[in-house]
Amino acid sequence: MGALDEGHERLSPAVDGADLVILCTPVGLFRPLMADLANHLDPKSVVTDVGSTKRSIVKAAEELLPAPERFVASHPMAGSEKRGVQYARADLYDGALCIITPTSHTAPAALETVEDFWRTLGMRTCRLSPSEHDRRLADVSHLPHVLAAALVAMQDKNSFALSGKGFLDMTRIAGGDGALWRDILLDNRDNVRKSIHNLQHQLDRLLTLMDASQHEALREWLDQIAVRRQQIIDARPR
Repeated sequence: MGALDEGHERLSPAVDGADLVILCTPVGLFRPLMADLANHLDPKSVVTDVGSTKRSIVKAAEELLPAPERFVASHPMAGSEKRGVQYARADLYDGALCIITPTSHTAPAALETVEDFWRTLGMRTCRLSPSEHDRRLADVSHLPHVLAAALVAMQDKNSFALSGKGFLDMTRIAGGDGALWRDILLDNRDNVRKSIHNLQHQLDRLLTLMDASQHEALREWLDQIAVRRQQIIDARPR
């Protein structure tokens, strides 16, 4: 398809002389990949990644890479539930956010290299600690996938026949790769469990508001949520 300039089945020729190495595998493969990479990586190379969790990836880099201070963890917030080069888009990163999670050990020059790389692709960047990244992404990324999957799981075939665009919009991300999402959820399970409990709290509140005597409070709650969602949309860069 002409998507690659050159390809290798082994790491050694792939990373030989590389200024920047970007790791793009499912989260569950990062540790063995880094263990192999450590045998071939030039200590001067800068390494980053595109993983959806950060604590375990940073820990693996600190334990396995020959120059861990030159590893800068990244999470570009772009893409869809589709996988494969056939779904590639030239404008994928335009205006999207890339979260960078440096640590106190990160070399400033390596951090600058990685941030410049993502900005060159058209992305905005922000910095979080690996722990804060995993905590916040559990709420805004990992929990939505869990919720979409649960919405699909609770339906029978007769309900599917009646579903409209709203249901398809709500459950689009449930079409993602199971193995990839299994690794994400297990790797960030402590935060995802907290997010699920928080969701349960909101659903319990909603059950209370659905009492006949709470009809006005229910309307106010729904209106507040609609306003808050619009504020989120308005705050996004255009």
